[in-house]
Amino acid sequence: MLTARRTYADAVSTPTSSAAGSSPMPADGSATVLVVDDDRTVAEVVVTYLERAGLRAVHVGDGASALTAFDAESPDLVVLDLMLPDLDGLEVCRRLRATSHVPIIMLTALGDEVDRVLGLEVGADDYVTKPFSPRELVLRVQSVLRRSARETGAAAPDDDPVLRDGDLTLDTVAHIATRAGVPLPLTSREFDLLAFLLAHPGHAFSRSELMEQVWGWSFGDQSTVTVHVRRLREKVEPDPTDPARLMTVWGVGYRWDAMEPES
Repeated sequence: MLTARRTYADAVSTPTSSAAGSSPMPADGSATVLVVDDDRTVAEVVVTYLERAGLRAVHVGDGASALTAFDAESPDLVVLDLMLPDLDGLEVCRRLRATSHVPIIMLTALGDEVDRVLGLEVGADDYVTKPFSPRELVLRVQSVLRRSARETGAAAPDDDPVLRDGDLTLDTVAHIATRAGVPLPLTSREFDLLAFLLAHPGHAFSRSELMEQVWGWSFGDQSTVTVHVRRLREKVEPDPTDPARLMTVWGVGYRWDAMEPES
């Protein structure tokens, strides 16, 4: 259920004096961020903070314009508001995911838990709830961009870029995952999570550990991990309701149980 549009004062937290200065994080080069929000005041604040951090920001105010701008600008990341005129954020996310794995951070109202989960399920990589700190959003954007850049880099000569477990194969350089030879439609966050778990079989990780070690986030809603685990199970488990690989460790978090090698 969508809530009514919030005012600027409710949507963006007033920054403190330390947040209003230049970002302490290194600039992410000339990466382009597409900002999709029909609240012009909120968008202006977001664009200002992104540009202050050394990023190129392009703003559009509706869903149809977002799809057009995405094709024209080829952004490195999309900040996408859930509530938009014509096409809402969920539909825009679905259409972008049909052709691209570009990272998407969705902006949602504070109380819309169902919509936040839906956003992750249709392919958003993360969400930031309103009211939000512009500085926190910039830090999240920078973190996602840095990780995305590492994913496209070459592996070290001595590293095996291919991870395998039973019928699962992940090529971390080509960013391709297959199960029994069939490509898996993983989002970038799902791919990251699966690659990390395959590299650490038998190790139980808490949700906060997964957020920090897989995605480099020291803050954020841990339910993001829960949603990604559920979606990943649907793609790698023969029976997602009775998982045999991606296990829940009650009171701890999650663990990957490697398949026994065939004798």
